[in-house]
Order: sequence, then C-alpha cells, then structure tokens
Amino acid sequence: MAVTTIRTSYALTADTVARLEALALRWQVSKSEALRRAINQASAHQLSAEPPLNPAQALTRLRQTATLTREEEERWSREVRQQRRQSRSGRLA
Repeated sequence: MAVTTIRTSYALTADTVARLEALALRWQVSKSEALRRAINQASAHQLSAEPPLNPAQALTRLRQTATLTREEEERWSREVRQQRRQSRSGRLA
C-alpha cells in the first residue's frame, strides 16, 4: 500500500528545531517522522482529553463532588465573606 506524502514548509524557531532534532535522534528516526509522531501524540491526547469547563460548569462539578455537610458549607461561606470584607477594608494581614 502506497503512502501519500505531502511536502510542505513551516517556519520554526531555532529552539523548536533543536528540540525536534533531539527527538529524532532519541527515537532514531528522521525529523519528519519525529514531527509526525509528535503531532499524532498531541492530537490523540487532545481528542481524548475532556474539554475545559466554563465557570458555571466548574461550579456545578465542585458542588457535586463536595463532601461538606450543609452546616460546614454555611460556616465556610460565612468565613469567606468575613475574610473578603476584611480584605477590602485593609485589615487582613
């Protein structure tokens, strides 16, 4: 089975080229193969990773996983409000 190859050009920084060369040397492959492997690995990781949560989703997830009792939650909330008031007035060290 023939593999289709598309030749292309990219502008890379000297540091990026040095790291690409180091990977190629470490893996004992060409720079092109090292680049293909790095792209494939990064792509697989990104596709398998959960998409980032927006703030409302993050708060919902936090509430779902919290282990505080209702009383502990209320006490924590009061303490945070008090600390914020003190911080605004410059009294918090």
